[in-house]
Amino acid sequence: MLSSTREFATNALPPTQQRRARSRFARWLRQVSPSGWTGGVLLAALCLVAVAGPAVTGNPLAMNVPARLQPPSPQHLMGTDEFGRDILTRVVHGARISLGAGVGVVVVGLGIGLLFGLVAAYRGGAFALAAMSFVDIMLALPGVLLAIVIAALLSPRLGTAIVAVGIVTIPYYARLVWGVTQTVRLREYVEAARAAGASDFRILGRHLLPGVLPPALVQATLGVGNGILSVSALSFLGVGAQPPTPEWGLMLSQAQRFILVAPYLGIFPGLGIMLAVLSFNLIGDSMHDLVDPVLAASVRR
Repeated sequence: MLSSTREFATNALPPTQQRRARSRFARWLRQVSPSGWTGGVLLAALCLVAVAGPAVTGNPLAMNVPARLQPPSPQHLMGTDEFGRDILTRVVHGARISLGAGVGVVVVGLGIGLLFGLVAAYRGGAFALAAMSFVDIMLALPGVLLAIVIAALLSPRLGTAIVAVGIVTIPYYARLVWGVTQTVRLREYVEAARAAGASDFRILGRHLLPGVLPPALVQATLGVGNGILSVSALSFLGVGAQPPTPEWGLMLSQAQRFILVAPYLGIFPGLGIMLAVLSFNLIGDSMHDLVDPVLAASVRR
């Protein structure tokens, strides 16, 4: 049903527009850098593990104490932890949790920061001064310490860690959106819409938001990787995910007690964090090149 709807929508376009759409899409694909393709393939593999992996592996909380702290073997490809739980199973289930945590951080930070910066730049005056002063104060505070305080006040668990890190990232999105909106709001089509009597809501949503979204989405792509790293850090410090949740940062925290006798306990969740952050950073850098090719070319020179 869905595929037939898509075919109908595509075939409804005139042949000339169909060829132009295919040409634009092919040109966009050719512009993607090799690092962007590498990040995309890596992220697709991680998403496949996060979506399909838990259905293939067993229960990440199942304990087998007699088989505790076994090194990697054909029976347990990544070994077992101090309770005999299979590390591979826990890492696979942790992929869904950690990737979801990174996306959740961006949803909180980008959603509030985008609205905050957009409205402040459009309104201007005393409101913008007060709003950006508040943003500057938040930027002056140590982000990790602020996130720890927020997570501790809200009671330590994974959800509050996501909210805490998302709140800490709001000023970065707000400052970026505010700077871009300052330029976009002076363009002719925005002035024409204002002169035609368009409402503020229409100008913000129809004319300013499309010009602000590309750089904000680039920052959001990089923010997912940073969010995964930050939530893992809070779990490592004990104010994020709580045992027995198979979250990568928490697994690293629990592995530090056995670093000399069973180093594999921290190697595999650490690799998961590294690959997830790397994939989003590669995609974000490639998106930056597509959004701002002039700046990217000057940086390469």
